[in-house]
Amino acid sequence: MSQSNAADQVGMEFLESVPRRLVVVYLPLAAFLLVLLFPFYWMAITSVKPDNELLSREGNPFWVVKPTLMHFHKLLFETAYPEWLWNTVVVSVVATAASLAASVLAAYAIERLRFDGSKQVGLSIFLAYLVPPSILFIPLAAIVFKLGLFDTRWALILTYPTFLIPFCTWLLMGYFRSIPFELEECALIDGATRWQILVKIVLPLAVPGLISAGIFAFTLSWNEFIYALTFISSSENKTVPVGVVTELVEGDVYHWGPLMAGALLGSLPVAFIYSFFVDHYVSGLTGSVKE
Repeated sequence: MSQSNAADQVGMEFLESVPRRLVVVYLPLAAFLLVLLFPFYWMAITSVKPDNELLSREGNPFWVVKPTLMHFHKLLFETAYPEWLWNTVVVSVVATAASLAASVLAAYAIERLRFDGSKQVGLSIFLAYLVPPSILFIPLAAIVFKLGLFDTRWALILTYPTFLIPFCTWLLMGYFRSIPFELEECALIDGATRWQILVKIVLPLAVPGLISAGIFAFTLSWNEFIYALTFISSSENKTVPVGVVTELVEGDVYHWGPLMAGALLGSLPVAFIYSFFVDHYVSGLTGSVKE
């Protein structure tokens, strides 16, 4: 038996007893799940609590006595929430698709074409991602106004790639690096062009990386707040993060029920996407292509 196998065997024997499994595995997992899922639970119970229970100091704050759907009714039928949700979906999908297309070409060129200064270009792209949006939105606002895009979806669709492309490019560079270069050499010998290699060889192998980058880009677009708050003013063009905060808070009055209902409905699409693509997402982060 090799030394590594012996160490694995010792590790498995350590977890055979129930008390050790309870302390080492189950209790940390339970604490992690509690911290992770409690905000969703709090949003769910607050969104179905009637106003008298929300404002009452009596009873159990972690439970609902008489659940109601009045907050969801107010959110969906008395506000422009369906329009906010549709705007968020359109902006996130289009911005993510455009950013992925540009990032694929940039990452492939930096990693495979090996031109002079490619490493410096890759580093500069990563450094561009580190620039906070709170600094960039000021010059971008002037550009948006000059182009006549203020208070339109295009203002967000064209500005979101400024922080999506650097991140997706940096992520795809690492994944393209894990794809064996010998596959491309064989294709070049057979007469394939660079475009054919990218479309028929590299991209099919990089599907987990593309999904991982797409999920990250979609999540960043879905939750973005500063650009959406700055470039959009009319209620019908707002996205969910901005619409919920600006339309459901009147001065110092917080409509907690509709607020939590909007936050809950707004978080479900992202949670669904993560759970549906979790296997590809993990392999995309770790780089699953082996020689």
